[in-house]
Amino acid sequence: MAAPVPGRCAFFVERKKRFCKMIVGKGKRFCGEHAAMEDGAGSRRIVCPLDPKHTVSEDKLEKHLKKCNSREKPKPVYYVKDRNAGSDGEAETAEVQSLTPYDINIITLCLRVIGLSTGLQCDLEEKVLSHSALQDELDNPKNGESAHKHLRQQASILAHMAALGLLAGGRCFVEFGAGRGKLSHWIHQALREEPELQLLLVERSSTRFKVDGKHVDAGAEFERLQVDIQHLDLCGVPLLREKRLPVVGVGKHLCGAATDLALRCLLENPRCGESTEPPPKRLRSGNPGSPPAGPGSPAEPWGPAVVGLTVALCCHHRCQWRHYVGKDFFRQRGLGAGHFSAFCRMSSWATCGLRPTNHNAPAHSQANQRGDEDEEHEPAEETEDVNGFLSPSEREHVGRLCKLLIDCGRVDYLQNRGFTARLSRYVGSEITLENVLLTAVPSMPADPTPTCAQAT
Repeated sequence: MAAPVPGRCAFFVERKKRFCKMIVGKGKRFCGEHAAMEDGAGSRRIVCPLDPKHTVSEDKLEKHLKKCNSREKPKPVYYVKDRNAGSDGEAETAEVQSLTPYDINIITLCLRVIGLSTGLQCDLEEKVLSHSALQDELDNPKNGESAHKHLRQQASILAHMAALGLLAGGRCFVEFGAGRGKLSHWIHQALREEPELQLLLVERSSTRFKVDGKHVDAGAEFERLQVDIQHLDLCGVPLLREKRLPVVGVGKHLCGAATDLALRCLLENPRCGESTEPPPKRLRSGNPGSPPAGPGSPAEPWGPAVVGLTVALCCHHRCQWRHYVGKDFFRQRGLGAGHFSAFCRMSSWATCGLRPTNHNAPAHSQANQRGDEDEEHEPAEETEDVNGFLSPSEREHVGRLCKLLIDCGRVDYLQNRGFTARLSRYVGSEITLENVLLTAVPSMPADPTPTCAQAT
């Protein structure tokens, strides 16, 4: 670009090899960001102390700090720091920094012994389903391959919810790690004729191209919470307190430790069922000074009734011992934080550890490197160390055992909380390698069905 566009900034951005595109004021050559380049500029520009990505006039710094988008904003009522983080006073904090072939051999043997003794090597239930609410989109030829894969996953998740009796009106669906909110969108499409439907979308970062706006006048109540699951207290969410509908937790590829944080958020509510304030004195009826009582009263003890959850699991290599809900399951088998760290690292072999280590590797190993576009995969750092020690198929098997072991700890946690939990493959591996779905509903008075944590 030889010259700036008329009416635009005349500052040449060296990094982008073009002129700045910001609009300038009348009679000015530079925009506010580059005003310091103007001859006779009254004040020099300095880097904003809250966000170094932009600058501000030095004489206007104090005013700018009060309205800067990067300033610390007041915390919402449902924010409780580290509410779902788990205990940080664990004695076992050892991390396995590197794995030698000898270490891998010992851990592999350990996994095989655990699998034989507790049934962890049993195949997961193959249960690929579909829901009619997405059929038109699934048949739409305009959808590309990536969109079709996501639709297949969403259709199967909804069908699993329907099979468990969770897909019904009169409930609040809490989507953890909502992103654009597509899963909540299809839940609404499936239940748009049902009364009293609430959808609560939880996402820690700002997201573009959200689908929430499509449902402004749809009748259902949509609300998005921009908060980390680690700090979310469901008891303090006004939308939940207003009608107190039963809660269903959902998530599509809830990455690593986020699954454990979501389970704690749903099932560990210290505020629920008890009040942190002393009980108010009972006043005579008709007293004009008596506080209003009712479902929305903050002083009234309350906690959401969780009637089930359906979570597509993902990225076990990003799990953390502090947040993990299956610590007791590990300890009962003589395992601790060090083993957990090793299993998390090796779990990536199930999806990323199949890179051929030599030119003679089987061709099918290259095909297994597929991944979903919203999945994150850790490179298999130990690939070179295990070259010649474990074949690609053996690494895949060990990786899936690690995933299964971590997931069975979550199943055990849900069982101890009074739920019947199961793991199933909800789509084929050609759709995504992260194809395991965790489902749970409250247990019946007598439910003798064994799970992967109980099988012998």
